[in-house]
Amino acid sequence: MDCIIIDDDKFSTKIIAEFVEKTEELDLIGTYDSAISAINDLNKNSSKGIDLIFLDIEMPEMSGLDFLKSINVLPQVIIYSSQEKYALESYEYNVTDYLLKPVNYTRFLKAINKVKEQREKRDELARSNSDEIFVKNNSSLVRVKYDDILWIEALENYVVLNTFKDKYTIHFTMKSITDKMPGKSFVRVHRSFIVNIAKIKLIEDNSVIINTSEGSKIIPIGKSFKDKLMNDINLITK
Repeated sequence: MDCIIIDDDKFSTKIIAEFVEKTEELDLIGTYDSAISAINDLNKNSSKGIDLIFLDIEMPEMSGLDFLKSINVLPQVIIYSSQEKYALESYEYNVTDYLLKPVNYTRFLKAINKVKEQREKRDELARSNSDEIFVKNNSSLVRVKYDDILWIEALENYVVLNTFKDKYTIHFTMKSITDKMPGKSFVRVHRSFIVNIAKIKLIEDNSVIINTSEGSKIIPIGKSFKDKLMNDINLITK
């Protein structure tokens, strides 16, 4: 995640920058000693992708809260301050977390985990609100509706998306493709297979059976995946 620091205190900036450098998911792309200089730069470079802002509250000319008021579309924000009194007001701007100085690395990591959780929720919502995915096929991008995908199968360093009519082989890991698919519709049933829940015809013993253009496909259910499958389907038992 690309992040910036806005703080007039050089010592605090140095500490946060060191924490960012320690944290694999973060990439520091800029530091600003005033909110005004940050706004001017962001306005000049509106295409600059920023995922996270570390923001001090008490700064001359423009405070951190004034900065929040002046930005129409904010990325996630972690505020850090020596004063607790601004916390309640800051949460009116949907900041992700509020840290009190001096900040230690353990508390810093807890805040970053909150950032990641919110990011994952946002991405899941975006996927759930979409009904399609674009798949690279040779030099073209093919629109594939989620509902048309029957199952996904791992093939060494690739995955194969199987629809009723076509197959699409793409250079992806199973974990990466799982993150791309809407979680409520697709479930991993084996280390090598993800299935579209709506396309399951039958679950028998340790297999899932899906109708295909050539008859049916029998997909094994891995032991470690069976409980998750049972929880995800609409199951009625005697």
